[in-house]
Amino acid sequence: MKIHEYQGKEIFRRHGLAVPRGIPAFSVDEAVRAAQALPGPVWVVKAQIHAGGRGKGGGVKLARSIDEVRTLASQILGMQLVTHQTGAGGQKVRRLLIEEGADIAKELYVGMVVDRATQRVALMASSEGGMDIEEVAAKTPGKIHKVFVDPKTGLTDAEADDVARRIGVPEASVPAARAMLKGLYKVFDETDASLAEINPLILTRDGRVVALDAKLNFDANALYRHPDIVEMRDLDEEDPAEIEASRFDLSYISLDGDIGCLVNGAGLAMATMDTIKLYGGEPANFLDVGGGATAEKVTEAFKIMLRNPGLKAILVNIFGGIMKCDTIAEGVVAASRAVSLEVPLVVRMKGTNEDLGKRILAESGLPIITAANMAEAAEKVVAAAKGH
Repeated sequence: MKIHEYQGKEIFRRHGLAVPRGIPAFSVDEAVRAAQALPGPVWVVKAQIHAGGRGKGGGVKLARSIDEVRTLASQILGMQLVTHQTGAGGQKVRRLLIEEGADIAKELYVGMVVDRATQRVALMASSEGGMDIEEVAAKTPGKIHKVFVDPKTGLTDAEADDVARRIGVPEASVPAARAMLKGLYKVFDETDASLAEINPLILTRDGRVVALDAKLNFDANALYRHPDIVEMRDLDEEDPAEIEASRFDLSYISLDGDIGCLVNGAGLAMATMDTIKLYGGEPANFLDVGGGATAEKVTEAFKIMLRNPGLKAILVNIFGGIMKCDTIAEGVVAASRAVSLEVPLVVRMKGTNEDLGKRILAESGLPIITAANMAEAAEKVVAAAKGH
C-alpha cells in the first residue's frame, strides 16, 4: 500500500525525524491559508500523487509570495500530472502539500528495501540526491553505497556513521545524519514497510539534516497490524479495477495490452504472460484467482477484465491442483453467459478433473477455443486478438 508524501512525513515526524513544516491542502483557499500559517518568504507548492518525478512533470513549484501560492495552487490542483511513473495518461492532482522553503546546501539520497538474497533490510545511500536513483545506479553505480542490516542488532551507530561519511556528510553533521538513518530504519521496521525512501535528504547551510521528501510503501499482508496506516489509503490514486478485484480476493493488476489473462497461481500467471509475449501478443492484465476460486469469483474476474475497452481476447490457463478443472470450467461457462461474452475465449486446463472440465466446456454450446498446452493456447489467443 502506498501513501502520500505529507502522510509519510507525518509518520517521520512521529518518529523524531527532521522534516520541513508543511500543511496539506485540498483546495486553493486551503493552500493560501496553509502558506499564511507557515513562515515565509518562500513556500513550496507540491502536488500529492502516488508517483515519483513530480518536479520534472511540473508538480513542484516555488512561490515567493502568498499571491504566487494562490496562482500555483490553482495551476497544479486538478491538473493531469504526467511523470515517468504515471504513464502517458498521467494522474489527476487532488491534494497539495504547502511547505516552508529550505536553505539547501547539498542533496543526498537514502532508501531502504527488503533484500531477498540476504533476507535483510538493505540501506542504500548516495551523494547524488534529487535524481532518479535508477539512473545513478545505471551510470555511476560506485556512487551508491549499501549496508545490509542485521535484524538482531538493527542499524548500528558505526554503520550509520560510515554511510554518512561515504555520501559526503561533513563531520559536524554526522550525528544528525546518524539520527536520521537510524530513525528511518526504525520507521521501516515498526511500520512493516516494503520501501522507505528520502529523495532528497538535504544538508542545510547551518548543518541540519532534513528529509525534504518521504516515500513509504507498506506490506499489504501486515496492514492488519496498522489500522492507522490503513486510514491513510487514498482510493483515488488506485486503479478502480484493482480495488474491485480486492473485494473478491482476486490478485489483479492492469497492464497495457489487449489479451486478458485468468490464471490460478502467481507463477503460472507470470509464465502465461511471458508466453503471450513470446508469441507476439501483449497481456492486458495479471489476474490470479487463487486456489479457492468459485463460479462467482470467475464471473467477477471476467467482469473486471471486460471493463478494459481495449480487450480483444481472453486466455484462461488453469493447472488443476487444489483448484479442480471442472470447478473452473463451470465458472467459465457461467461467467461467459452472465457477461454475454463477445471477445474470443481460449481455455487451456490441466490437472485434477481435467477430462470433466473439458467436457463441461464442450457441452456448453459456447464458442470456446480449447488448447492442449501453453504454447498452443498463447498462439491461438494471439491470433484471435489480432483477428477480433
